[in-house]
Amino acid sequence: MKKIYLLVFFFGILTSCQDVIEVELNDAPPRLVIEANINILEDGSSLSSLVKLTTTAPFFDNVVPIVEDAIVLITDENGVEYPFEYRGEGLYQGTFLPQEDIDYSLKIIYDDEVYTATTQLQTTATLEYVNQRDDGGFSGEDIELKVFFNDPINEENFYYFTGITEKGTVRSVYNDEFSNGNLNFGYYVVEDLTPGDSVIFNLYGVDEDFYNYMFVLLQQIGGGSGPFDTQPATVRGNIINETNPENYPLGYFRISEVSILNYIVQ
Repeated sequence: MKKIYLLVFFFGILTSCQDVIEVELNDAPPRLVIEANINILEDGSSLSSLVKLTTTAPFFDNVVPIVEDAIVLITDENGVEYPFEYRGEGLYQGTFLPQEDIDYSLKIIYDDEVYTATTQLQTTATLEYVNQRDDGGFSGEDIELKVFFNDPINEENFYYFTGITEKGTVRSVYNDEFSNGNLNFGYYVVEDLTPGDSVIFNLYGVDEDFYNYMFVLLQQIGGGSGPFDTQPATVRGNIINETNPENYPLGYFRISEVSILNYIVQ
């Protein structure tokens, strides 16, 4: 009989582990998320003049709330204004072609609060050619791509690099502290890259503040799919809330010249 009682006792322990435990999470008030990335091509023509506005959402929500009723404006140091109009899906578009060595100020009015930031156009180097290896990556069996560019000599430069295919996006940042004036490369390797895949490489000129911001952001996400994945700690950008500094926004205001190179995997 003792054996029977023991079996019943252990069975009770095992079945009791099936109880559902509900965890209550504290939801923080939503913050404005600002993706103000103005890009121009090397020939000086506009690539994109878009500002995307969303808000943060509770952890388990699958929908990102968009902002439809903000006022978005960029003003240069001479007082010339460039209004942005709402185009849907949180996107505001303007007719804006920045010039070098001029301060540009972003102003966003949302929910009776004013958000501002100031920056300048940052130039870039030209992406020139791609070197392909078929025995690269950690496994030694992945296709590895290096896209090369010549860093201008006697200049302090910072870069934001992306490589994009349907198989995955790689993001990284570079500075020329130890390679000023030399040949540099952006590195791209993802699993399952195959001959015939089309890769788009982008090299953006950025300032030191954005370099530091994105460096920390990319360190945090590790193997994440993008820089706006859930972060273990808040990374502050260059945009401030002038009305209520404690209600600071997330995101960054950047104006970049970009070099683009398209490559077909061999």
